[in-house]
Amino acid sequence: MRRIRSDFKYDPKATVISTPLRDVFEKRHGVCQDFAHVMIAGLRGLGLPAAYVSGYLRTIPPPGQPRLQGADATHAWVSVWCGSELGWVGFDPTNDLMVANDHIILAIGRDFADVSPVDGVIVGARKQKLAVAVDVLPVE
Repeated sequence: MRRIRSDFKYDPKATVISTPLRDVFEKRHGVCQDFAHVMIAGLRGLGLPAAYVSGYLRTIPPPGQPRLQGADATHAWVSVWCGSELGWVGFDPTNDLMVANDHIILAIGRDFADVSPVDGVIVGARKQKLAVAVDVLPVE
């Protein structure tokens, strides 16, 4: 996880949903989805069961600053089977941290194709662009 964080650069323009893992390795640029796939490939290569997790990451503002509305977007991380005592443990290679309360799970699968939050066809003019956002706010 730390190696991915240090060796790869977060770059939303570097890849698209269909970018092959081989290209991500070559470019060393990508997004959370790419980094999750890189980590899963490494773990599975070692014989460890690993799953792709899709969800949201709650953004914690800097001290003294208000939380920005609309700051959250979909996120991806990895869950690794660590035996019957620990069970599935989450790792976030994009942020180099263990998954905790700020990670909100939507779906778990083998890869992005299993858990895509949007599926189907959009029909319209070529200039249209689909954007999705969510706010994750603590309940008072």
